[in-house]
Amino acid sequence: MPYPIERKLVIAVASSALFALRESDKVFIEEGPRAYKEYQEKHLDTVLGKGVAFPFVRRFLSINHRYNKEQPVEVVLLSRNSAVTGKRVFRSIQHHKLDITRAAFMEGKSPYEYIPAFNASLFLSANEGDVVKAIDSGYPAGTVLTTKVVDDLGDGELRIAFDFDGVIADDESESVFQGGEIDDFNKYEVDKSDIPHNPGPLADLFKKLSFMQKLEDRSEEKDRSYKRILRTAIVTARSAPAHERVITTLEDWGVSANETFFLGGMKKDRILNVLKPHMFFDDQKTHLESEAGDIPMVHIPFGIANKKTEKKNPAGF
Repeated sequence: MPYPIERKLVIAVASSALFALRESDKVFIEEGPRAYKEYQEKHLDTVLGKGVAFPFVRRFLSINHRYNKEQPVEVVLLSRNSAVTGKRVFRSIQHHKLDITRAAFMEGKSPYEYIPAFNASLFLSANEGDVVKAIDSGYPAGTVLTTKVVDDLGDGELRIAFDFDGVIADDESESVFQGGEIDDFNKYEVDKSDIPHNPGPLADLFKKLSFMQKLEDRSEEKDRSYKRILRTAIVTARSAPAHERVITTLEDWGVSANETFFLGGMKKDRILNVLKPHMFFDDQKTHLESEAGDIPMVHIPFGIANKKTEKKNPAGF
């Protein structure tokens, strides 16, 4: 029997993240809502191209193919469109064979208030204003940044990478760094190395992904030839001795990542270009860059790192 939505790992996605909507958005901005409606009706059967979040969403939904009985994951569409102008979006969803059936169409309003109603552990949107409102309300959300869309159909693995501070954990440590120097930060973290961090905006997502990995562990125990779907990574600018509190936190929560990188201030794209995640989450935009521009990046506008008074943080905790 499929899991009820209260037990599922749910991701909410805006059409602006899922599909390439540059032309549609241009019509709306330059000519207004009426012209936008007419444009969408005229192009109703023109399939929308893949957006930055599309490869991530497609692979995420494939988890249900492995666990057909449980159906443990779901994607919900949260859209600023009206139901009428949203018809093209759903036709494109059907064309691409994405198993998305639940949606909220808000006719111009921000849909962020409905994140908890759908039990979503993440809301992805290209609309920064909607994401900021969600984060300010305590909901998990991220702004999908413009990057090249690469969807290798021969690659069935889903790779998800996270920064730690201000993403998985709260911004307590970043607050210490902003108020002092790197030595102050290291001393603070060493003194509290046995005290777990409080959860950050994507802690629930990370914990539920860890649960999914435990399902895969069981499948692997039953069948050694089992090919895993999910691979998670933590990519943080921390280094020893500040690394230990990260480990303490994960152990306390009963979760883990497949790969953990303590970079000591190295540029993160040196790791990301090898890992090639289908999504990387960071609270600092300065780390959301890759030389080739083909790593899907999501900005989490959370905590002190996103305040106007932000101090330049070369280490980027």
